Amino acid sequence: MKKTLTLLAATTALGIAGSAIAADTVLKFGHVGAPGSLFEASVDNFAACVNDSMGDAVEVQTFGSSQLGKDKELLQKLKLGQVDFSLPSSVMSSVDDAFGIFEMPYIIKDRDHMRRVQAEMMDTFQAAANANGYHIVGLAENGFRNITNNVRPINVPSDLDGIKLRTPNGVWRLKMFQEYGANPTPMAFSDVFTALQTGVIDGQENPYAQIASAKFQEVQKYLSVTGHVYTPAYILMSKKSFDGMEADVQAGLIDCANQTQDFTYEKAAELEASLLKVIEDAGVAVNTADKQAFIEASAGIYEQFGSEVEGGQDMIDTVLGLGEGS
Repeated sequence: MKKTLTLLAATTALGIAGSAIAADTVLKFGHVGAPGSLFEASVDNFAACVNDSMGDAVEVQTFGSSQLGKDKELLQKLKLGQVDFSLPSSVMSSVDDAFGIFEMPYIIKDRDHMRRVQAEMMDTFQAAANANGYHIVGLAENGFRNITNNVRPINVPSDLDGIKLRTPNGVWRLKMFQEYGANPTPMAFSDVFTALQTGVIDGQENPYAQIASAKFQEVQKYLSVTGHVYTPAYILMSKKSFDGMEADVQAGLIDCANQTQDFTYEKAAELEASLLKVIEDAGVAVNTADKQAFIEASAGIYEQFGSEVEGGQDMIDTVLGLGEGS
């Protein structure tokens, strides 16, 4: 394959001139993760694997902190061929309702459960991605999400009443927090720090790795450990780009994505312990929420998904069944 992709002008500032690139194909990987985030670690791991294993055939270059666009922009740029990879997470539920299954509260118990869901249902998610012009090369993760805010500790759903809470762009996360009584506001991740700092929103919900790397602990008073949703992340390409690659390149990318998933799960488990301490040490008050109260308050969102999404109830039943024993 002989294909040279035009690099953004920003890469010149990094000392990467197009004429100096030896690889036949240069692929740009854009993501929203800040320095020190799990997203950055995952993307860098994937890029290193590809660059080490494919010699001069393929080079992956990484661009974090929304340099190449926010999540929705990156999805558009994939189709336009302006970006080659992105690492969307919750926003995928706005691409196809099938991905909304991961917006159901407490449906994923742990990473072993997620692996079983992946093994059993990946064809479903790949078909949904393909139908919308994308191809899932592999999975990473965003992680288990918890709530921070500046109003009060969140122990039960009613504590969210009236709180202006940032959510990702995804209809089912919005519906979930409306069900709990919050005032959810979809917002791009890169805009959240300033919105918290200026009081435009009261709080947000993310895994520790995103909270700490984005320094939300500097502008938040309370962290409530809810673990309400586990969100996978998707190493995503456009279907057109993936299908246009030679079989050996496709296989190499898939192999590196699988290796990155193993790395991500190990890294995420490490960060869950260390980053909670970082957040606490910044002076954020931490409490453990009543998860059973949240589970009971989630019945409505499960009913909506089961009745409104084609095959939704079957998906719920399958995922819950795969979680037995976790």
